[in-house]
Amino acid sequence: MQEKLLQFIWQYSLYNPSQLQTTNGEPITVVHPGRYNTNAGPDFLEAKVRVGDTLLAGHVELHVNNSDWLKHGHQHDEAYRNVILHVVYNHDSDTGPAHTPVLELRNYIMPNVVQQYNALMAQVQPIPCASQLQQVKDITKESWLTRILAERWEEKQALWQELLDKSAGDWRNVLYWRMASNFGFKLNADVFLDLALSIPHNVFAKGGTLLQVEAVLFGQAGMLDADFTDEYPNTLKKEYQYLKQKYQLTPLPAHRWKYLRLRPANFPTIRIAQFAALVHKSFHLFSQIVETNTVKEVTQLLDVTASDYWDTHYKFDEPSDTQAPKHLGKSSIQNIIINTIAPIRYLYAQAHGTDKQQELALQLLDELPAEKNHIIEEYNTIGWKAINAAQGQAFIQLYNNYCSKKRCLECAVGLSLLKSPPNKAD
Repeated sequence: MQEKLLQFIWQYSLYNPSQLQTTNGEPITVVHPGRYNTNAGPDFLEAKVRVGDTLLAGHVELHVNNSDWLKHGHQHDEAYRNVILHVVYNHDSDTGPAHTPVLELRNYIMPNVVQQYNALMAQVQPIPCASQLQQVKDITKESWLTRILAERWEEKQALWQELLDKSAGDWRNVLYWRMASNFGFKLNADVFLDLALSIPHNVFAKGGTLLQVEAVLFGQAGMLDADFTDEYPNTLKKEYQYLKQKYQLTPLPAHRWKYLRLRPANFPTIRIAQFAALVHKSFHLFSQIVETNTVKEVTQLLDVTASDYWDTHYKFDEPSDTQAPKHLGKSSIQNIIINTIAPIRYLYAQAHGTDKQQELALQLLDELPAEKNHIIEEYNTIGWKAINAAQGQAFIQLYNNYCSKKRCLECAVGLSLLKSPPNKAD
């Protein structure tokens, strides 16, 4: 028995409540198990328990063994003075809290709870409950995915808070910085974010030509230090030297950009050129993003193409065999909507208390198909298919934060299984 499992059993009353008795033989009725405490102090606060004819109100502490009370040093901690009940799995000694009733719970616990928990913990497959998912109601799974998606976005807010603080609460800058990071996708996300952060807000504030935007971005990326043959990079280099001096810019080291194992269409040069086109097209992108309500409208805002030079190049001075405009592709646009546009709209609406805008942000993901990656494929394989991008994002959160860590006790699906009879096939 683990203490975490014992706490879970107490919290959800997964035991036979009839004929409960203290170790001294007094009858116990649990009126309210208390509020689970995630901070220091007793495990459950503000509980109500009737022992004999006396109604007690206070805190409940749980341990695997009664002797753990002394081992954990609770006898010296003032926070435990108002413990009204000591719940243990095993009453191994009388060394618990003085003058406090003790409930040995082991003989009252529903057998299937421990069986199911042990079965889940023993699984070696990535998703512990894979073979039992058919036992869980669809409404349970769907409502849990909705909650998990909100959790994922709340985590993003925590990660983005530093950027929000850096911009003095200006969500326009946060969108610009996070959009830049998204254009780097997974391999170049960090350096792309640093690129955007290296450019002062006022550089693009008054607009400018596409060439000037490209010059700043490629120059700050450290990609204009070479001696070029083509006219285009030489023109960028000349323009950048002027802007660099004007705005006192310091470029990033060029060696930070990664090309290995990338398709040419995803080279950082192409992504920077496409990002430059977006910046030039929409200097006031945030206000436009907030006002759009459909994927089609957002897609139109993100529908950009790198400048003509890149029709025949993937790198400076290196003509390519193929000739085609370098559009920001459909899958890339969907990736940006899923990972940047929708969450930032949701978090902005949440910060400003506008429920309708939060719903519209969620609807963006409802309109898009789920991403294709190994995590979503794992769930698809076991019959739990992501019907849209909202569920796909929830699957990623579920896998990374719960399934892979076997946090089944904190998962609504796990709770449902622990409450149900064990699968005889397991």
